[in-house]
Amino acid sequence: MTEPDLNLLIALDALLAEGSVAGAARRLRLSASAMSRTLGRLRATTGDPLLVRAGRNMVLTPYAEEIRQRTQSALYEARSLLSPSAAELDLATLERTFTLRTNDGFVEALGTALITAAAKVAPNVRLRFTPKHEKSSKHLREGLVDLEIGVPGEMGPEVRLQALFRDYFVGVVRKGHPLESLAEITASDYAACSHVVASRRGNMCGPVDDALAELGLKRKIAAAVQSFPAALTVAHSSDLVALVPASLLINQPVEGRSKPNPTLFAFALPVKTSGITISQMWHPRAEVEPAHRWLRQLVLAVCRQQVPETLSTR
Repeated sequence: MTEPDLNLLIALDALLAEGSVAGAARRLRLSASAMSRTLGRLRATTGDPLLVRAGRNMVLTPYAEEIRQRTQSALYEARSLLSPSAAELDLATLERTFTLRTNDGFVEALGTALITAAAKVAPNVRLRFTPKHEKSSKHLREGLVDLEIGVPGEMGPEVRLQALFRDYFVGVVRKGHPLESLAEITASDYAACSHVVASRRGNMCGPVDDALAELGLKRKIAAAVQSFPAALTVAHSSDLVALVPASLLINQPVEGRSKPNPTLFAFALPVKTSGITISQMWHPRAEVEPAHRWLRQLVLAVCRQQVPETLSTR
């Protein structure tokens, strides 16, 4: 019996995920010519073109679209079979790069603690943080990331999730800002200030504005930036008020916590807003994989150790 070359499965997965020879070549660190030859072998093996020319681009054939998810699952299953069992997982010698898709705020608040905790028990493990520009399960489905961390969106029913912590929004200004001297910050005081907001899409309003509108108030938005850390930076060096998640202040010198030389002043919002649940999400293929399970447990432990101190200012 002639057995198929199972190495072709790796190439097939890359070609179907990338949708191009050049992209698959980069992913597998091969030359374009070597990847092109491999595509030729795959075409001969499957009896299907798999990728066809459409103008200047390549598109998947109907058969390729049909087998894309099966290919990814088969490859993951094969890798799992060849991985150490849970009893044999040796963190001291584990060599692996985990990719976590999250926003800048999580990295700034908890990235250092997570990296440090991982290095203590698994010195050869690397954590790669990638930006999160939109809510989509594509990266988990296609195996491009190991974990996604944030507020769950339209992730698909198959995606597993676990709540890490409950967060809420606070106002932040520089030390010496006029709001700091007030015994109580009212909604009118808050609305009278100029504000900087964080929005990837550049939106200038949100739930806080709705809550102010119910009181007949409207705040002035002076600027919109791409991330909460950027909003914090602007507030630090201006008279603008930033609206950020409380968890972002873990590593910030904020008055009211045991930090030397505080440079920021945080306060509870004078209007009621809903809290947010930060979760970690993963594809079910990784559910029982020992190293992935260890990573999930580590993320949960670090969040539970670090976050309560930040939320205690509520």
